[in-house]
Formats: sequence, structure tokens, C-alpha cells
Amino acid sequence: MKTLIIITFVCTLFIQGCTDPEYVVQFDETPYGFSHGELPAPELPTDYPLTQQRVTLGRRLFHDGQLSSTGTQSCSSCHSQAAGFSDNRKYSIGVRGLPGTRQGMPLINLAWHRRGFFWDGRSPTLREQALHPIRDTLEMDESLDNVVKKLQASKVYREQFVRAFGNDSITPERIGIALEQFMLTLVSTQSKFDKVVRGYDLFSESEERGRQLFMREFDPTGRTKGAECFHCHAEPFFTNDRFMNNGLDDDASFRDLGRELVTGSPTDRAKFKVPTLRNITRTPPYMHDGRFTSLEEVVRFYNTGVKKSSTVDPLMQFNLKPGLNLSVHDEQDLVEFLKTLTDEVFLTNPLYRMP
Repeated sequence: MKTLIIITFVCTLFIQGCTDPEYVVQFDETPYGFSHGELPAPELPTDYPLTQQRVTLGRRLFHDGQLSSTGTQSCSSCHSQAAGFSDNRKYSIGVRGLPGTRQGMPLINLAWHRRGFFWDGRSPTLREQALHPIRDTLEMDESLDNVVKKLQASKVYREQFVRAFGNDSITPERIGIALEQFMLTLVSTQSKFDKVVRGYDLFSESEERGRQLFMREFDPTGRTKGAECFHCHAEPFFTNDRFMNNGLDDDASFRDLGRELVTGSPTDRAKFKVPTLRNITRTPPYMHDGRFTSLEEVVRFYNTGVKKSSTVDPLMQFNLKPGLNLSVHDEQDLVEFLKTLTDEVFLTNPLYRMP
């Protein structure tokens, strides 16, 4: 009997605690511990500094199908962590079952990007980019007003917006900011390449030879071999964050005008953003239209397949026919080096999954 009374008393206290009218969800400004490894510190947003609660909210939104009209498609549907936050399909499939028009770009080390987002750079900021797929009829096909209504109906979300922003006002701007904050935390710095740079590992003979080819310029005299890769994919980011025509097609074969569709300038015709090579083994197919399915195809293209056009970048001058004169062995070594850019810690980090 005495034991029953004690249990009843404890349960009463628990229920009172849970229904305490004085309990309120509070704004939490605890900073997010942004880690960038050996990479230089990026310029993070100052209007809304990264906080643990805003990142958590963005992480939840990133994985939530409610952002789509059918409730079945989230950002992560087309940006899978195992695929380097890209899509291994040639074109992503939206809620209507229709394919997009370009290959899904990987979301890696975006905190250092300064020249716009998407293949054509049409979004100047990451928070603006985050809202585009929601409204795109080929992707999530939903209105921002409907997304707001769905989130407002959720007590969990209302409370999370209080923790993240100070009140439960849910707006498209805040949704974009939260998604931006999460995507800024997607930092890859733990590949074998990084470990070798830090002195914790060693390249194999093939990987080292591939690295040397990657980092060398082409020598017209033929005394040394170089693959010219580093001009556009320099370490440590393995992208130059620029828009370039890398010689996929000649003028008569352009199907996608790329950056020109944004700027209206013919000098930007068929130029696309240079993607990072970090985790490149996990992000096939390759190029803006997913035309190459393997790294071997990509390397072979840069060795012998670059085409001349009116806007092909001058850096491609030595890649034009007859090409770089790399042997099959050279091409294999380059692929082995590219494999060292795979970051298993990044690809399996539980902090990037649905909270």
C-alpha cells in the first residue's frame, strides 16, 4: 500500500510538471560549433549567425516531405548523403514523375561559394536557392504559402521556430535561412587526401603519380606529362567556384545555354559552374547533363575529347585535339588519385540525418 502511494505521488508530480502553465519554449542563441578542419575559415552569415537551433530546424526541414505538394519528396530525396548530397540519377524525378533538366549538384563545402548557386548561378545566396526546388513544378511543385500553412499546423515546428528565431512566426524567409544554415554545415575535410596533407597517411604509388599528373600543366615539348586539372579544380576545395565552358560540345551542338540564360550575355553561352571533385566517386553521373557515367569516361574526355567552340575556356587550349597525350596508365592513375577525395566520415555523419 505504501509503495502504491509513493508511485501515485511521483506520477502526479510528473503530470504536473508536463502541464506546468509556466513552462514555455524559449529562444536559444547557443552558437553552432562550425568545424572547417584545415580549410580556411569561411565568411558565414552575420545577419543570422549559425546557431544550434537554426541548424537543427534546417536539418529537419531538409528531410521533410511536407515541403512538396504530395508530402512525399524532401530535399534529401534528390540530395542523398550517401551520394555526396547529390543524385545518382541522370536527372532527378519530381513529384509529378517528370525528370528535371540538369544533373543534381552535390552539396559540399557550400560555405565557401561566393558566385551563386545552381549550375547557372541563378541564385546569389544559399537561402534563396533553398526555396527554388519547392516552387519548381518539375521538382517539389508546392507553393511557399502552402508550406507555411503545413508547418504552422505542427506544434513541433512552431516550438522549433521559437527556439531558432525567438517566436513562432513561420515565413518563407525563415525557412530559407534555416535550410541555408544546415547546408552550410555540410563540410567535407576527412578524405584520404586530407589525411595525407596532414601527415597521417600516405598515397600509394599509383595515387601519387595521379596526384602529380593532376597538379601539373601540359608540356608541349613532351618532356613531362601534365593533365591540367588543377587550374579548375585546385586544392583544397577542388573547384574554382567559376562558370566555364569545358568543351563538351561545339557551337552547333549546344542544347543548354547555361549561364547565358541568367546573364543574357552570349559570352556566357554553355558555361556552367565548376563542381567540386570532393567525393567525386559517389556523385555520378557527371557534367551538368549527366552524360558520363564513370570517372574513366571523364578523364578520357579531358584527355582526347574536348571540343572547340566560341566560348570554350582558354584553359582548355591544350585539351583540344590532339589532346594531352596521356596513356591508359596515366588515365588510370588519375582515377586512383580522384578516389582519395572520398570522405567516408562526411558520407556517414549522423549529424546530417533526420533529427
